Amino acid sequence: MTTAKKIVLDCFENLFVHKDFAAAGANVHPDFRTHSPGLPSGRDAFVEAIRNSPLAGADVSVKRVIADDDHVVVHLHVVPAGDEHGAAVVDIVRVADGLIVEHWDVKQPVPPGAEMF
Repeated sequence: MTTAKKIVLDCFENLFVHKDFAAAGANVHPDFRTHSPGLPSGRDAFVEAIRNSPLAGADVSVKRVIADDDHVVVHLHVVPAGDEHGAAVVDIVRVADGLIVEHWDVKQPVPPGAEMF
């Protein structure tokens, strides 16, 4: 496993699976920038926004992690409370100097009966 892949997987598992927000934040640069509408940039603001979002109560499973040099792609199945099917989410992050520095994402609802994972 590449170093970038390990850094991102550790962060995402702590952030979304274990809900260990302090541990997740340790992998994020203080000047982290996200291009996701509705989420703030900056490590502390981003982690706090996730902690206070529906994601904090969602069942999240990591399905795939793909690395290409300093970019890592994470494919997630996110099922918020009360949502039977959830969403497929793909996060793209860039790692520099051992920390996550930039983030993009795309989301798609999982249609009933779909075998996406």
